[in-house]
Formats: sequence, C-alpha cells, structure tokens
Amino acid sequence: MAQGRVVRFDDIRGYGFIIPDEGGEDVFMHANDLLDDKHLYQPGAVVEFDVTEGERGPKASLVSVVRKGSGSDESGPAASSSRAESSAAGVVEDGLCDVLSPREFRLELTETLLDGVPSLTAAQILQVRQGVERLARGHGWLAS
Repeated sequence: MAQGRVVRFDDIRGYGFIIPDEGGEDVFMHANDLLDDKHLYQPGAVVEFDVTEGERGPKASLVSVVRKGSGSDESGPAASSSRAESSAAGVVEDGLCDVLSPREFRLELTETLLDGVPSLTAAQILQVRQGVERLARGHGWLAS
C-alpha cells in the first residue's frame, strides 16, 4: 500500500486528489473507493491506498485515513496560494519569474481549475493539468 496526503476532497462531487509520499503524479480518489467517512478526507490527512492506472492517470482504491488532517496543509495549496498572491502575477521582487516545482505547479493549477470552473469533472481536471504541465515543461517554467 502507498501512503500520501490529501490535497483536496470535494465531498459533494465525491472526488479529490492525493499527493503520494514517494513523489510522482497526484493520485485521483473517488468517494466509492473510500473506506472511512467522507468528512475525514480533509486537506493534510495522511492516507493509505492502493494505486491502479486509470484512464487519465493514477487512481486510488481502498483509501483509508491513517491520521486526520487539519483542513489545511501548510505546505500545500494554501501556502502556495499565499506565496503567489504576495507576488504580483508570479513576478517576484527581483523581477524574475517564480519557478515552481512540478508538485507546487499541480497543486496551484488544480486549485485554480476548481475555483474557476467548479463544474469540471476529475477526468477533465486531469486532462487539462497534463496538457498545461507539458506546456510549462516545454517553456522551462517548472523546476526539475
């Protein structure tokens, strides 16, 4: 079983994403694959899960909570958003572009997509994220 942290879970739509501890692409999780009550899957919660390859990327199954989250992960989207908001349009004080790690980029992009278009499905979010990440890598906007 793999372990990771919940980045986001929308209990109304019934899906969310996990950042695996071993790194790599975020893992999609669906309410049908949760072993505990949905309200326990808050940002920052540590979870164990099996990973399978879905149509649009990694998908979690048999997801169980190991440790409850606080509802906000200081190293996750909230922290990244705060940093982004403090710098005008991603330009830091020295006038250079803010280069993100792939993990930070996925988190910020996922949050932006969910905030901007709440009706997007998980499959649509993953598809858009993969395309935008390829574009960002091609332009060198992501750190290695």
